[in-house]
Amino acid sequence: MLKFIFFLLFMIPMISNWTIVQNLLLILAFIIMVNCDHDFFMFHLGSSLGVDYVSYVMVLLSVWIAVLVIYASQKIEDNNKHSSMFLLFNIMLCTILIITFSTQDFLMFYISFESSLIPTLILIIGWGYQPERIQAGVYMLFYTLLASLPLLMSLLSLYSAGGTMTMMLTMKVTSNSMICYLWYFSSVMAFIVKLPMFMFHLWLPKAHVEAPVAGSMVLAGVLLKLGGYGLIRILGVFHSVNMMFSWVWTTVGILGGTVVSIMCLRQIDVKSLIAYSSVAHMGLVLSGLMNCSSWGLTGAVVVMVGHGLCSSGLFYLANIVYERTASRSMLISKGLLNFMPSMGLWWFLLSIGNMAAPPSINLMGEVCLITSIVSWSKLMMSSLAMLSFFSAAFTLYMYSLTQHGLPSNTLFACCSGKLQEFFVLLLHWLPLNVLIVKGAFMMM
Repeated sequence: MLKFIFFLLFMIPMISNWTIVQNLLLILAFIIMVNCDHDFFMFHLGSSLGVDYVSYVMVLLSVWIAVLVIYASQKIEDNNKHSSMFLLFNIMLCTILIITFSTQDFLMFYISFESSLIPTLILIIGWGYQPERIQAGVYMLFYTLLASLPLLMSLLSLYSAGGTMTMMLTMKVTSNSMICYLWYFSSVMAFIVKLPMFMFHLWLPKAHVEAPVAGSMVLAGVLLKLGGYGLIRILGVFHSVNMMFSWVWTTVGILGGTVVSIMCLRQIDVKSLIAYSSVAHMGLVLSGLMNCSSWGLTGAVVVMVGHGLCSSGLFYLANIVYERTASRSMLISKGLLNFMPSMGLWWFLLSIGNMAAPPSINLMGEVCLITSIVSWSKLMMSSLAMLSFFSAAFTLYMYSLTQHGLPSNTLFACCSGKLQEFFVLLLHWLPLNVLIVKGAFMMM
């Protein structure tokens, strides 16, 4: 099956017809979806490739977001802005992500983890529409690369000490010496920056604001999940060392998420607000992962999937408004319910999904995360309450400021919505709310 998937991915860039590529990717996503099997460790695939439950969900999310990105970027094809190159880099990024999530070798994981930067950087620089996009790309590149170099040294040290880089066979670091602490932080920091954790998040809002809609959707939908997935894989090696420092990550994740949520309440740029909200959600994911509990792991995976769908949809909505009003400012793009009543429904549905209202899978994930964090320390209850409150507050702030109020004098009329836009939004919303029916599968 995996050979067929890679063959299809390599053949797609040779097809110049945009519609055929969209439909082929959609078929590919459904092929992966219907091949869900409970015998997940498929090492017979060769080249150290195989998937478990977490890998399978992330591979499916990657292909699904790739489909939505190409559907959402129809304007590139209409304006003939190097559409074939755009398709090529999107398929390249999708292929790299599938390899990253399905490899069982740490070195291959590191190479593909770093390789995902190149297509993302080209998407931001090549199809971004702001003059500061080069600076945003350099920010992202150097933040990620500087944190990743110690990870390479750590993985080579693991190979030197244990003789293998296969994830399931790697030696477990149990010593409490200073060298092991340095080893642990060198391994974890690359994923902390990619997640990103508060204090290491400055590259993310800048990259989101300068990126085209495709770059924002891929960053929010999949690339931030690389950090969480990497932590899931590497924490098994440093389990005993991690238990000594879990209080640091949990505290920074919860308190940092609360601070970022308060910062969202003073944002005017709608893309910047959605980008900062990603940092707040990922802070909760980090806290759940670092507890090393089954509920924390389950909740982290579910929230990563839910956030990938919800945040990607919100960025697409922000781009729809930007195409109509030529501004991302919520002070100019307010009162949109008068001009785009049909889009008002999608703003509402994705906003309540962002604040983890039922029946979205975000609710199930956050219940698991909050339970695991409170069972780890009851002192976190007040901080979690503040984080939950301000998360709902900034989402309501974004929805009410964009949809209600008197419209700007510069806006007289605009298209309420096109069929393709509603289709893309439906493909974001449907799995976000339907997957809770398969909650037992998600909880595995």
